[in-house]
Amino acid sequence: MIKVLFFASYREKLGVDSLELDQMPANLSALRELLSAKGADWQEVVNDARTLVALNQSMTRKDFELSDGDEVAFFPPVTGG
Repeated sequence: MIKVLFFASYREKLGVDSLELDQMPANLSALRELLSAKGADWQEVVNDARTLVALNQSMTRKDFELSDGDEVAFFPPVTGG
């Protein structure tokens, strides 16, 4: 099982802050495909090139392999002022 978290505006857009998936995608690309199948809002969130992704609380831009017990988090782009 993996846990998937959504933060800030993504949480609001999707209406969920987390999911626990029994289905085990092999990597981040497969996870994105699985979540994209949930609809247009999901596609927009997980496939946006500006989306930040963390694996087990470490930010990454790579297509990583997933293991049982992993936590993947999706964050919207950060802006500051």
